[in-house]
Amino acid sequence: MRIDRLIEAIRELRNPTALGLDTRIEYVPEPFARAHAGEGGGAAAVLAFNRELLRALRDIIPCVKIQAAYYEMMGAGGMACLGDTMEEARRLGYVVIADAKRGDIGPTAEAYSSAYLGSGAPYASDFLTVNPYFGTDGVSPFISDCGRTGRGIFALVKTSNKSGGEFQDILCADGRTVYEHVAERVSEWGSGLIGHNGYSSVGAVVGATYPEQGAELRKKMPHTFFLLPGYGAQGAPASHLAGCFDGDGSGAIVAASRSIIRAHRTAGTDDFASAAREEAIRMRADLMRVLPGLAP
Repeated sequence: MRIDRLIEAIRELRNPTALGLDTRIEYVPEPFARAHAGEGGGAAAVLAFNRELLRALRDIIPCVKIQAAYYEMMGAGGMACLGDTMEEARRLGYVVIADAKRGDIGPTAEAYSSAYLGSGAPYASDFLTVNPYFGTDGVSPFISDCGRTGRGIFALVKTSNKSGGEFQDILCADGRTVYEHVAERVSEWGSGLIGHNGYSSVGAVVGATYPEQGAELRKKMPHTFFLLPGYGAQGAPASHLAGCFDGDGSGAIVAASRSIIRAHRTAGTDDFASAAREEAIRMRADLMRVLPGLAP
């Protein structure tokens, strides 16, 4: 099961970090972009940039989260770049999360799942982010593929954005919030897909920007692995993340994109690979301070 592989990869590198490749052409240093664009234009430059980052960070970061939207916006060349980036990440041994937040019902959900999670998927990923707000019949095709292929999903439960609470925090008749009801259902969906490390292939997206809610969800979802967006550029410090992990320093992975892939801008250099390494190492040390279970 890919959830076990993710946990073991985190343990091997002692780093619960997912490199977020939310890559836009404007993030690529201009000299590098000019040298690599060629006939492929911006998509070719983005692919070369991604490949350099993946090679530079393989000994530090175990997982990559690729935001599909930034590739879709580049058209056919961008979608080819998405597939090639995923292939390179797999070749280098990363666990690959496709951040596409797919969701629909019936044959459409099946088609989305086949694209990322099915056998022979053109955008083969270890995990896919999924929008669960269609309910069980919108999620069951993804769960079925998880059972067949060993891959996994991360369902949106409590998102990191400021306005997420407009709907997610609404109180229901029983006094619980909408996101608490979603969390309960996510736990139920994943109950039959628990790996040998005690976590399910059906995980949850929980925003690091809401530490109290994250800690509460950790207690209520003991077998659900968390994907934690919101660290770094979105403002959540490492101290906000501790409650989302279990007592062994496991149970979650922290996504960081702009803080790493744009680190060269902060450093004032075009050497983006070295700047990304420095930021990734700094982030790992930052997380270690609040996650002693992963310390050497």
